[in-house]
Amino acid sequence: MHIFYEKAALIDYLKSTRTSNSNIGFIPTMGALHQGHLSLMQQSMSENEISIVSIFVNPTQFNNLEDLAKYPRTLDDDLKKIAKLSPKIIVYAPPIDDIYEGKPSSQFFDFDGLENQMEGKFRPGHFNGVGTVVKRLFEIVEPTNAYFGEKDFQQLQIVKKMAAKNKMKVNVVGCSIYRESNNLAMSSRNALLTPDQKQEASIIYKTLVDAKAIFKKNSATATEKWVQKSFEKNSIFKLEYFQIADEKTLLPCTRKSKTKNYRAFIAVFVNNIRLIDNISLN
Repeated sequence: MHIFYEKAALIDYLKSTRTSNSNIGFIPTMGALHQGHLSLMQQSMSENEISIVSIFVNPTQFNNLEDLAKYPRTLDDDLKKIAKLSPKIIVYAPPIDDIYEGKPSSQFFDFDGLENQMEGKFRPGHFNGVGTVVKRLFEIVEPTNAYFGEKDFQQLQIVKKMAAKNKMKVNVVGCSIYRESNNLAMSSRNALLTPDQKQEASIIYKTLVDAKAIFKKNSATATEKWVQKSFEKNSIFKLEYFQIADEKTLLPCTRKSKTKNYRAFIAVFVNNIRLIDNISLN
């Protein structure tokens, strides 16, 4: 398995191996890999001649330094999982200086308002950090296709917007959410949960499914109020937000339209561990 820690070495290797007909699939990650990440790699391998995974905990997308400090870092285990899946996968695991060439700082992006909703409201500067590191990774790898899980649906839409606005020749592919046996969306943060907390967290997806049924016969406002009241009765989980939004613009749904696709988004805390999920309502 080829592992690169410096972009110059990775770029040189790709120049020597890719041809004009080679497709490169790219999976950007922050490590602590789980089956959801591996499913993205499997899709990439099925659709591209070359597949590259980056493992980089990006400091500029964390507005909470405590959250950055406790984010799981498991590079050795990650490399073992990738090697077991396929030794042909290329890994890029750079230090901070290799990406930022000095003090880490975010570029400012205009995502046409996508950045102002949900995660953007509660995590100031987060999406500028995401845009900065993904743009830099795209410039280094020059992928044909880039794969992102729909668990971070807002991030997916923002990456698509960033790539389009910067005229980057990459196809950004959204992949279905991979779930635990109890339907909790797979996340690196799940490793921070106790077994009991992980089991109890099934309430997140159950709430989304129930909200979908309620939304079919009620307004977005009524559905959102029902979710809020449900979590007020829960002593384990604290609801940060629940929002029904237009999938394209991410603007809150104020009145239903048959011509729009809607999605419900949720963020909750359990013992200071933040979990997010979403579900299509169409």
